[in-house]
Amino acid sequence: MKKSKINLIVISVLAISMVLTACSGGNGDKGATNVNSEDAIRIAIAGPMTGDNSEYGIGFANAAELMAESWNSEGTIEGKTIIIEKYDDKNSPEEGVTVANKIASDGNIPVVIGHFASGVCLAAAPTYQENKIIEISPSASHPDYSSVGDYIFRNNTVITAEAHASVDIAVNNLGKTNIGIISIKTDWGVNTADVVKKIIESDFPGINVVAHEEVIEGSDDYRPAIAKLHEAGTEAVICVGMYNLVAPVAKQYKEINPDIEIVGFSNAYSQQLLELGGKAVEGVAFPVIFFSQSDDPKVTEFVESYKEKYGNEPSALTAQAYDSIGIFLTALKNVGSDDVSKIRDEIANLDYHGVTGYTKFDKNGDVEKSFTKVVVKDGNFELLR
Repeated sequence: MKKSKINLIVISVLAISMVLTACSGGNGDKGATNVNSEDAIRIAIAGPMTGDNSEYGIGFANAAELMAESWNSEGTIEGKTIIIEKYDDKNSPEEGVTVANKIASDGNIPVVIGHFASGVCLAAAPTYQENKIIEISPSASHPDYSSVGDYIFRNNTVITAEAHASVDIAVNNLGKTNIGIISIKTDWGVNTADVVKKIIESDFPGINVVAHEEVIEGSDDYRPAIAKLHEAGTEAVICVGMYNLVAPVAKQYKEINPDIEIVGFSNAYSQQLLELGGKAVEGVAFPVIFFSQSDDPKVTEFVESYKEKYGNEPSALTAQAYDSIGIFLTALKNVGSDDVSKIRDEIANLDYHGVTGYTKFDKNGDVEKSFTKVVVKDGNFELLR
C-alpha cells in the first residue's frame, strides 16, 4: 500500500474517532471502538464524566487528550496514533465494574487511567488484573487498592501520607490544638476520617479530636453538624471531602465563627472551590502534590497549554492524570512493543519526571510524593508560609 493511502486511512480513523468521542458527550459511550490496534494506541479514561464529581473525570480526560495531542503531533511513536476513549463510571462501584467489563471484553485496550474514587477503583481493579490490563489511578488513596495485583498502579499517595500533611497544617502551621473533623459518608470519607484520628493520637501528642461529624455527600445544609463541632470547642476543622464539601462548610461555619480555620485535602484544590466558596474560603489550606503556580518550566508549559485549551487551570488530580498518561506512553516507547506484560514491567521500573515531580513506583505499585502546602488568599491559591 502506498504511503499516501496509509496516511489517508490514519486521517480517516482519527476523524471517525473524534466524531464518535464528541457524540459521546461524556455519557459513558466509547469513542472509536473498531480501531485496529496496529494503527492506534487506545487508552481508556474511566471516571465520573457526569454527576456531582464530574469535574474529576472530565479533568482526567482533558489531561489525557492534551498529552495525546502532544505525542501525536510529534509523531513520538512511529506509525501509531494515540486515541483517548472516555468511560463514565458515574462514581459508582457498580458502574465501575460494568465499565471494567466493557474494557476487558474489547480486547484491544492495554491501559486504563482511572478510576477516581477509591471505592470504584477497588471494585474495578480485579477485572483489570485478571485480564492483564494496566490500571493507573491518578487519585485512589485507599491502602488496599494497589495490593489487588501487579497490573495495578497508584500515581497518588496513600491516604495516610496526605492525612498526616493535613493534620500538620492544622497543628504546626495554624497552631491549633482542638481539632474537629467533618467527613462524607463514603468508603473514602469513613476510612480517611479514621486515619486522621489515628494519626493525631499517635503522632501529635497534646492535640485533641474534640468532635467528629459524618454528613451525606452533596447535602446543602451542614449547619447541624457544624453546630456540634462549634459547641465542642473546635479551633480548626479538617474537611474530609471534595471542594463541594469544603466550600459550603466554610460558608456555613463562618456564619457562627468567622475565625474558624479550615483544612482540606488535595481533592479540594480546584477552581470550583473558589467559585463556590467565594470570600468564605479565604484561609482554607491543604497539601497538594501539584501546584499550578510553580515556576518549574514543565509545570508552566502544562498549565498554559491546559488553560489555552480548556479555559481553566488544572487541578492536582488532573496533573496526576497527565503524568499517568506520560508514564504509560514513555514505557511503551521504551519497550518498543505492544506486549502489555513488557510495558507493565517497564512502568514498574521507570523513573519519570513530570509536572507532579519525580515518580517511581515501589514494589506494591505505589508512589511517594512530596507535598506543597497551599492556602486561599485574596481569591487565589498561594503557598502557605
